[in-house]
Amino acid sequence: MIEPALQSYMNELLRRVPEALVRYLYDDINWEARLVGIVGARGVGKSTLMLQRIKRLEEGAKALYVLADSLYFNAHSLVELADDFVKMGGTHLFIDEVHKYKGWSRELKQIYDVHPSLKVIFTGSSVLDIMGGEADLSRRALVYHLKGLSFREYLLLFGGIRADKFTLDDILNHRVELPAEVEHPLPLFIDYLQRGYYPFAVEGDFGIRLMQTIALSIEVDVAQHADLKASTARKIKQLLGIIAQLAPFKPNANNLAKEIGVSKNNIPDYLDILERADLITMLRDDTAGLRALGKVEKVYLQNPSMMSVLSNGQANVGNVRETFFLSQMQVFHTVVASRQSDFLIGDITFEVGGKGKGNRQIADLDKAYIVKDYIEYGSGNILPLWHFGLTY
Repeated sequence: MIEPALQSYMNELLRRVPEALVRYLYDDINWEARLVGIVGARGVGKSTLMLQRIKRLEEGAKALYVLADSLYFNAHSLVELADDFVKMGGTHLFIDEVHKYKGWSRELKQIYDVHPSLKVIFTGSSVLDIMGGEADLSRRALVYHLKGLSFREYLLLFGGIRADKFTLDDILNHRVELPAEVEHPLPLFIDYLQRGYYPFAVEGDFGIRLMQTIALSIEVDVAQHADLKASTARKIKQLLGIIAQLAPFKPNANNLAKEIGVSKNNIPDYLDILERADLITMLRDDTAGLRALGKVEKVYLQNPSMMSVLSNGQANVGNVRETFFLSQMQVFHTVVASRQSDFLIGDITFEVGGKGKGNRQIADLDKAYIVKDYIEYGSGNILPLWHFGLTY
């Protein structure tokens, strides 16, 4: 028997779920798969995406949404819930923040194996090791990674402006257009850089909310997953504060270790944790053509909105531009460090700068573009920076 309180809680959430914006990932998810995972940083909209799916289920489907840290699980297990739900005719079980449930991977595996008719969709922290841990779910789960808002999604959520998506090829060939109602995109783009990456910014008090989100990401999500001591979580949080002051920069393990008082051997692990938590991005070189094998050339904060808050609004504009380009392009492309310029995507080089940026650094390269801020339109190999926010 499913407790009525669980159904009532879901119904209340469904009544209040926003529908103005459906995130880019929605149409890419194979919702018909038996086990689907949606991971990502806190605050990027995973729960909303899940609730929107429930509202769009076909007629006859019976769904149940639960939070993995619900008081219900003080006396019941996920397996018990799934068993009871299937007996009552349930077809779709949605489990939010699954990383807060101890032994989640083992029980998801059991549910998958025992109930072939049940579709299970779960969300979790981006630091989760979905394919490892207690139970390897690699052959069972389809896992999708949700990033923060693009500039295109920001336009819809904050301004009700519905813009088309454009591919990188569209951008390179100057095929980008905004709706006629947007006469000048730059003021909107500037606001996006300051607060537009996180959907919760529409609720106000963005700086306070983001600082709380970052703290919870490290002190709760990261600490629980990696089974860290409180002192280690504090060191990782301290490291993020140092990165916020320096980024983008080439990491030096010795210097960083001295700053936070740990062994230099800990620094690569700490940086990896921060990257997996979507708090930083490590830009690597093109070693062997594989991003995962490349040497780290620079460390960036994950997005420009985070830069704005952690710098108290004093972020270096050049660093913000690079961070924006990287955060938007890495969603669908492998971005590596260019030996001659800033970034390399495939065989195409990108130099990012302000309105007065020159051609000197890429003059001898065949496929190379200048990406400029503070311009509305481009021509030739000059591209507006804001165009790169319309790809998803």
